[in-house]
Amino acid sequence: MIVVGRKTAMSTTLNIGILNLMHDKVDTQKRFSHVLTQTDLPVAITYFYPVTHYRGRPVPKTVAQISQPLDLSLIPQFDGFIVTGAPLEKLPFTAVTYHQELAQLFDCLRAQQLEQLYVCWGAMAALNHFYGIEKQLLPRKLFGIYPQKILQAAPLLHGVQNGFLAPHARYAEMNAEQINVNPALALTAVSTTDALFLVENRAAHQHFVFSHLEYGQQALQKEYQRELAAAPQQKATLAKPQHYFKNDAAMTDPVFAWQATQQHFFKNWLHIVMAKKVGGL
Repeated sequence: MIVVGRKTAMSTTLNIGILNLMHDKVDTQKRFSHVLTQTDLPVAITYFYPVTHYRGRPVPKTVAQISQPLDLSLIPQFDGFIVTGAPLEKLPFTAVTYHQELAQLFDCLRAQQLEQLYVCWGAMAALNHFYGIEKQLLPRKLFGIYPQKILQAAPLLHGVQNGFLAPHARYAEMNAEQINVNPALALTAVSTTDALFLVENRAAHQHFVFSHLEYGQQALQKEYQRELAAAPQQKATLAKPQHYFKNDAAMTDPVFAWQATQQHFFKNWLHIVMAKKVGGL
């Protein structure tokens, strides 16, 4: 078992599983390990990769070193589970190589009634699977740091002030009208331009966050550089992170305007997980 985190014999340890779907798996693991172990709660984290993504080819050595193949028989041992984002917004959900494996995981998490946190594309795929919410491509990538507005009180946003800043990085959005008419779902926060931030079904222990709050200070810059390296011929039209650089023209000195929100958000989620674990909710 690949475990990262703090574990103490004298206190209740939270066992968190994470399916890492991001392209930069090493950086992603470091980010989640950091945000989940900066609280007052003891946490043990196990990282997984989707088996079917590597069907017919070797699992990269780095991936095998930092994570293990997803095994649904292990899910009952966890108290909470996170499904990360992935740079797949432009693809139909059914075109993703591990679509069926992901669907089986979603159903297993729901059956076990674990506390679930779905991030960005992971949130899109889960909302589509559970509730049939449709994905829509944006005319231009939503990319940068934007103020958010809280529409209704939510435990995950405890200690966070209305107007808080958060990073967004995606090419698609889920249908907000379908979310709003679904009685099981609560849209609790959006950006000031109405981009989704947080959708919840607390009765089902499901939280869908569309901001990459786990990102560190340099992450948006790295994302831009990765996309630029993949398509240098598109430099003139490639979306650049907005409201992020102190020197926007030179694209230098990125700010970490969401750090406090990051700390509150993940601490709040872990406390929700702990409350369910010790209270048997």
